[in-house]
Parts: sequence; structure tokens; C-alpha cells
Amino acid sequence: MSVTIRIIPCLDVADGRVVKGVNFQNLRDAGDPVELAARYGQEGADELTFLDISASKEGRGTTLEVVTRTAEQVFIPLTVGGGIRTVEDVNRLLNAGADKVSVNTAAINRPDLIDEVAARFGNQVLVLSVDARRCADGISTPSGYEVTTHGGSRSTGIDAIGWARDAQQRGVGEILLNSMDADGVQTGFDIEMLRAVKQAVTVPVIASGGAGTAQHFVEAAKAGADAILAASVFHFGTVSISDVKEALATHGFTVRTGSAGA
Repeated sequence: MSVTIRIIPCLDVADGRVVKGVNFQNLRDAGDPVELAARYGQEGADELTFLDISASKEGRGTTLEVVTRTAEQVFIPLTVGGGIRTVEDVNRLLNAGADKVSVNTAAINRPDLIDEVAARFGNQVLVLSVDARRCADGISTPSGYEVTTHGGSRSTGIDAIGWARDAQQRGVGEILLNSMDADGVQTGFDIEMLRAVKQAVTVPVIASGGAGTAQHFVEAAKAGADAILAASVFHFGTVSISDVKEALATHGFTVRTGSAGA
């Protein structure tokens, strides 16, 4: 039986509001996270991802109150990320209603965090968010892709493919692969990078960054994405979740139909 392709709207939250820009710059307001979460649950999203995109930059934890209100509105898995630095942070988010947590900057700074979270809660709750881009001038990695942090604003020089492989060995259950070059541009996912990561790991890979049409989701699925995440195209009505699922089904991919309700 074929694996169901999951469609995941992403709520990038700053100061309690959903925002979206291009390459994490020039952010514009996209609405209230609780209202959007409820809407996406009704429209047939398979999961939701909530990222507090300013938490790491501001050196604080994720806003628990918004997470709690969002979790109360949806009956599909909710992944929360942003500002997670300790096992205790993870515990608080799970108690607030998150089903999974996404780690990024803190795991790069201290990779043992992955081992600790996986050991306590299991790898099924742990998603590694990899904000990757093609190496810029003066930077070289074995794969040609490097990891960035703080919303793509800081270069690490870490090889993105090697980091994904190492994180799987440490215990992450999924990889959220976000192309920083394509983020918000809406010209399609970085298929080459997606394929490279898929070849390096056996855990599910979520493609992110670049969605502009329903066909782009099909291309990501053909490249091996187990799930596909998008923000702008859903927030501003460029395409709908039903459009995406119809396109995937037309090309032979299995998708979940119907809404989760609220």
C-alpha cells in the first residue's frame, strides 16, 4: 500500500500573528494563528506546523498561550517549533497541546539535545528543522548545501546532508527540509536538495520552501517527499489544500480526503 502524502500548512508566528515574507524578509501579516489553524483543520490539512520565528532571535521560548489556543482548535497533529533549548521546553509544549516539536538552532548549538529529547519522549515527537541553502561564496561543504540558523540570517558552514544523517542517528523522527533560497519565492521546491536528503536518510522528509502552484507539490512528491509544507500559497489563497490533494491524486499519489473538522 502506498504511503499517504501529508499536506501541512505552516504558521510562522511573530508577536502573536501569522506572518510571511520572502526569504524571511519583508514580513507581512497573514492573520490570527488560532483562526487560521481552525480554518485549515476544516479544509482538510493533515497536520499543522506552528513556528515561533522570532523566538530564537530574541532568546526566548515559544509563546505557550498561543500554542494552547491553537491546539484547542484543531484535531490534527500539531508540530511546534521556535526557541526550544531543553527537554523541559519540550515537556511544556507537549503539555500545552503540541503533538510534536521541531528543533533547529538549539540542536545545532548542542546536538546532544536530540539524544536527550528522543530518549525521554521517543523519536516520534521530534522533528529536525533544517534551514538549508546552496553554499554561498567562500563557503564549501561536501554536498554543496549548508545549514543556516536564526531564520536563515546566520551561516553555519555545516553540511546540510551530513547534519540530517547525523540527526537521524541521534534520534529525530522526521526532517523538515526548508530551502532558504526558495522560501516565499513560489517558483518551486529545491528538488535537487530534496532528493539528496532523501537518499541520505530513512526517516520521513517534509519538503518546504518554494510552493507556488499545485504542480509544485506534485514535483516534490515525485522527488520523494513524504509530506509537503507550505505557507504563503495557503494563507493568501493562491492555491487551496483541496487543489493540492486533487493534483496529487491525479498523478497517482495517495492523499487523505475530507476535513478533520473542529
